[in-house]
Amino acid sequence: MRLRDVSLDDLGLYERLLCDPGMMAELGGPMARGDLPDKLAGDVAAVEADTSWICVAESEQAEAIGHVCIWTHDGLGEPFSEIGWMVLPGFQGRGVGKRAVAMLLERARRDGRWGTIHAYPAVTNAPSNGICRASGFALAGAVDFDYHGHILRCHHWRLDP
Repeated sequence: MRLRDVSLDDLGLYERLLCDPGMMAELGGPMARGDLPDKLAGDVAAVEADTSWICVAESEQAEAIGHVCIWTHDGLGEPFSEIGWMVLPGFQGRGVGKRAVAMLLERARRDGRWGTIHAYPAVTNAPSNGICRASGFALAGAVDFDYHGHILRCHHWRLDP
């Protein structure tokens, strides 16, 4: 598996990740297909500006199988860094998410600019909470988190690289 920067050619991956009701069940429901081109363009612009790392996880056959991202946003009264990931259903349960997170966290450690990194998987998302635990995050507690206008009950994990 390898990570590469997201590109405008990744609209199909975004559709499979963000428009699928099953994939988005823990995140308030699927996004509208019509919103994806603007989201993708914004993500590509953020990568080009080096303000976010939005990476596509690819199989050895160069097939896009998920993504992992680190970005900074305002919340909790000050800017903070957050990591998130998604893996297509056919590749879940194979350690893809865990490897992708480990690869991006190692890059973040070498870079040094992200500070404490936070993750907010839904309290009911056992696989993502397991990735946090296995990746060395410390559980700070459960919080209500606003994700695109949906209030989600999440575990708040913190990692000081």
